[in-house]
Amino acid sequence: MNRFKIEWECRRGMRELDKMIMPFYQQYFDELTPTQQQTFVEMLGYSDPELFRWFMNQLPAPTAEFQAMVDLIRSKLSY
Repeated sequence: MNRFKIEWECRRGMRELDKMIMPFYQQYFDELTPTQQQTFVEMLGYSDPELFRWFMNQLPAPTAEFQAMVDLIRSKLSY
């Protein structure tokens, strides 16, 4: 995995997503299993509006793996 590319893709256009995705990547990505890391990277390919709906519980993620990742990110970064 290209860490520079992943970090670049963590930068989102929506402030709300920036406050979740980048900190999670910086703090927890290395602790994830290889499968979870792959899921995280694939999730970054979705648009900001889609990700926002998942993180704000407006819509469920399209797969159980993505939903589990959203739930994990939210649980690690709940303030």
